[in-house]
Amino acid sequence: MAEVIDRRELERMLLSGRKLRIKEGLDPSAPDIHLGHMVALRKMRQFQELGHQIVLIVGDWTAQIGDPSGRSATRPMLTAEQVRKNAETYLAQFFRIVDKDKTEVRFQSEWFGKFDLGDVVRLTSKFTVAQFLARDDFAKRFSEGRPIAITELLYPLLQAYDSVAIQADVELGGTDQKFNFLVGRELQEMMGQKPQQIFMVPLLVGTDGVQKMSKSLGNYIGIAEPPEDIYGKTMSIRDELIMDYFELLTDVPDEELEEFRNQLKGGANPMNLKKRLARELVRQLYGEEDARRAEEHFEKVIQKKELPDSVRECHLSFNALRFPGGEIDMRRLLRATGVAASTSEAGRLINQGAVEVDGKRITTFQCQLSSGSIIKVGKHRFIKVINADNQT
Repeated sequence: MAEVIDRRELERMLLSGRKLRIKEGLDPSAPDIHLGHMVALRKMRQFQELGHQIVLIVGDWTAQIGDPSGRSATRPMLTAEQVRKNAETYLAQFFRIVDKDKTEVRFQSEWFGKFDLGDVVRLTSKFTVAQFLARDDFAKRFSEGRPIAITELLYPLLQAYDSVAIQADVELGGTDQKFNFLVGRELQEMMGQKPQQIFMVPLLVGTDGVQKMSKSLGNYIGIAEPPEDIYGKTMSIRDELIMDYFELLTDVPDEELEEFRNQLKGGANPMNLKKRLARELVRQLYGEEDARRAEEHFEKVIQKKELPDSVRECHLSFNALRFPGGEIDMRRLLRATGVAASTSEAGRLINQGAVEVDGKRITTFQCQLSSGSIIKVGKHRFIKVINADNQT
């Protein structure tokens, strides 16, 4: 953990033997969970194993407002349907780590659906604009003259009211939510409840080694990605992140972690520890057999630069993908195979040098292609393209 408010009180509550209500908020603004979320999820599982009640709140109202959450710009508002779909995917991944049978799932609409304008006004009257402008991301945008929507100022209030609605004993989350957690404590006291204790976990640095892990920054490892991708992305993290990942994401004993630190100080090859880390993560999410296969795949495809044992075949009409001159438009082909979501994304992959055809990197959108050619995208994705025009 990174910080607890109030530590002495939380220790007293834990030692009392009482079953505590541990609140965690689910932000369904994006459907997928990455390893950064996993830091808090593992703590939730530990609280469950100690007999406490996890209360997961699906922020179906706040996701429709948009919240910067430490960002420099407003998140886009989502429709109710987008929130519902994202929440379904999120919950399926959430319960890969947290025990579903020991989790109470609540939707904000249970209580905010009954709110009228008078309730909103009474809630906003309990805090001042000055208090909310003290929040770092709001203060930064205000000082730079960039807009802050009034709806955004409601977000901390709504999150705080969640704690009142479920009578939370503890709120758990990342250090970037500290301001919102404190508003929750204050609001509970105003409403005649005991203030919740705050349990914050560190933010996991992304694979770039600079900023916190985030899908929007592209520096993430998703927990629902294929085992080979999780293993391969873990192998790409910077050496200085190895020990942080071990400490925050695995159950490797402290004594062994200290041995790892000494090995790194002594000049040991970081790759060996990364392989151990990658195995631990895949094993935790998929199982021992998948971890073994992911390691074999990495050693064969990435280290030895061989083809994987199985390559997905795509049967396509080459004629439908040709330029007038006869060459294949690789942007359209990548989109047709599902490797890229759009032709513009396919173009970016080609411009970045991430696409190879039969072992040769391509740098233009036009390409001469044979039926049976192997296309490699990035380090881990392989496709064999078959010309359907030649098939009867």
